[in-house]
Amino acid sequence: MGDNVIPLHKSPEEPEESGKVTTLTVVPEPAPARPVPLWVRSGRAVKRAVRHESTKATARAVVRHSLYTVNGGRIVARRTWDGRTGSRYERYMRAAEAAGNMELAAEWEERLQRFRDARHRRRMDLLHSPLDVAKGTAVGAGMSVGVLVALGIVMALNTHKVGDVITPLSATIEFIGALIYIVQIVWGPAITIGPFLALLALWSVGRKQHAAPQWALPANVRSGEGEPITPSIVVKALRDLGIAPLKNAIKEMGDAGASMLGPIRIAGCGVEVDVTLPSGVATNEVQARRRKLAENLTRHEHEVFIMIPQAARTVRLWIADSGALDEPIGPSPLVTDQTMTANYKTGKAPWGRNLRGDAAELSVYQRHMLVTGRSNQGKTASLRSVALWLALDRTVQFWIADLKGVGDWSMFDGVAQVLIEGPSDDHVIQATEMVEDAVEEMNRRIEVRRTDPTAVFPPLIVLVDEAQVAFMCPVVGEDKRPYGGAKATSRYFMAVRKIHNQGRAVDVLMWQGTQDPTDQNLPKLVREGAHTRASLVLGTETQSRMALGDKAVDDGAAPHLLRQGLDKGTLVVASDGIEMPAGQSSITVRTHFIGDEPAAEIAERAKALRDGVTTLRVVEQGEERDALADVATVIGDASRLRTNEVLKRLHALDPKAYGDQWTNDRLKALLEEHGEEPKKSHGVMVVHRDHVLRALANRDTDGSASAAE
Repeated sequence: MGDNVIPLHKSPEEPEESGKVTTLTVVPEPAPARPVPLWVRSGRAVKRAVRHESTKATARAVVRHSLYTVNGGRIVARRTWDGRTGSRYERYMRAAEAAGNMELAAEWEERLQRFRDARHRRRMDLLHSPLDVAKGTAVGAGMSVGVLVALGIVMALNTHKVGDVITPLSATIEFIGALIYIVQIVWGPAITIGPFLALLALWSVGRKQHAAPQWALPANVRSGEGEPITPSIVVKALRDLGIAPLKNAIKEMGDAGASMLGPIRIAGCGVEVDVTLPSGVATNEVQARRRKLAENLTRHEHEVFIMIPQAARTVRLWIADSGALDEPIGPSPLVTDQTMTANYKTGKAPWGRNLRGDAAELSVYQRHMLVTGRSNQGKTASLRSVALWLALDRTVQFWIADLKGVGDWSMFDGVAQVLIEGPSDDHVIQATEMVEDAVEEMNRRIEVRRTDPTAVFPPLIVLVDEAQVAFMCPVVGEDKRPYGGAKATSRYFMAVRKIHNQGRAVDVLMWQGTQDPTDQNLPKLVREGAHTRASLVLGTETQSRMALGDKAVDDGAAPHLLRQGLDKGTLVVASDGIEMPAGQSSITVRTHFIGDEPAAEIAERAKALRDGVTTLRVVEQGEERDALADVATVIGDASRLRTNEVLKRLHALDPKAYGDQWTNDRLKALLEEHGEEPKKSHGVMVVHRDHVLRALANRDTDGSASAAE
């Protein structure tokens, strides 16, 4: 037992219980609290007082107003010194020399010399001024006395009193005496109050210039959020970047560091300014400090863009108004203008707005396209908006494979000739065969062009959304070739490469949308083959280089600095198909968002412009086919179709079911089996829609049909 446990035995009157002992636990009384020393209590009170917010605010106010006065005196002294000496001209001259503008430096040197000449003349005049002042005073006093005496004589003649001769003179003397008396009375208080008035004036100058540390300034001034961008703010932001050569050069220039800046121009929802860096400072050093520069400008990182124009040692800063990039840009003209049409060759798609607030329009003429970015950031929407615009050109054909398969492209049913929707390996196989069919179509056009250089072909857009699914597909075909991958044996990879190499010459174009680019899900040769490369937010600079290329990123393109979830639909675009300022290799575009319902309405307008396009919606592999019904499907609303075109569409519908074994003879035998057969029209074998429908109506009531083997 412990020291504080005491056994208690029962009294004789209580019944005995064998083996049980009652214990009593004695809890010691707590020791009396020791009094806290006075000096400890005083220290705690002081500590609480120091940490109190009102104490901090008072301390900041004392420091702030004291430094307003001190720094105000420094500012006034500096202004006085600049006004009395040529230091201002010397600073401007050094600034022009640092910027490499020798013509401006010579102009400031000439102004400095004129200032010195004028100052020398003033000083020489001062040597003769005492004598001139004495002579002038004597002459003036004599003339004044003479005038007063003459005035007195006139008064005496008028009043016939001789004493009035000196009345004006005595009145003047009395007035001067009164002035002296007033000065004697006021002089004492003025001597006492004067220093306080001077300090008040210095305090006012310091307050207007916010001449105090940031931590001591009031909260509304200290945050500076939304304050307008001025030359001094830009120069201070550059000076505080932590680049020693830049800081030293600006320090030598003094306030004239603003000579590094070009005009600050209003550019959309922000301003734009070119900065010519002094010798010894590289443009990439400024680019690498984008966040620090933005914070020095009282902006968020995403509100400052650093670009490299053509001029040497120059960076172009675009600085957004605070919060402006979070405002919507408005609906797409495709939604608001019901009469809008498209032109593949000469038109431009209304994609969105650039940072300057101007309309960003994209030309797609003979340009392969690649749009990439993280998932759920607007990749499909931005790619689909361009396709919806181009669909309003009735001559353009679409073959679409949506390897996400959630209905993002379903509105193109009736617009696209081929529409594949689904993420499975079977869908990847179908998408690969679709791209290979596009290669065959490209080769056919090239052969025609060789015999007829003037031949014109309808534009064919081969679009694969979520293309990374195709590149990552592990399926190997019967010929031992993989469908996915980035090797020369990959069917999808090689088909895309062939279209990139020769497709644009005959208007067969490859458009792809893919998620985070890597060498595995977006091989280098494929991404380098796109003429228009656009990227939404990415995770790393390496991915940005994969998406847009080294040139664009080196010149300031930074999709990896966009905000996940907040900058949805914001693209960094590298393309010669979009207008951008001279010297820039990329441009940031905030794209218009077109929802599913407006997209369906635009697609209906596109269908109205076309002659009943029948979309081949590829079904799952291995499904038993109703060949006669499929023939009716591929004919669609056309009254008749050439047999070769029917076979081509059947192959696109299901390449495995309608493979090489399906020929003109096989098609003819199918129709003859049901009492119909192809007829000739203008010397070409055609299949009539009415004949096929009649065959479907007259075939066996049990629904039997010839199935594709």
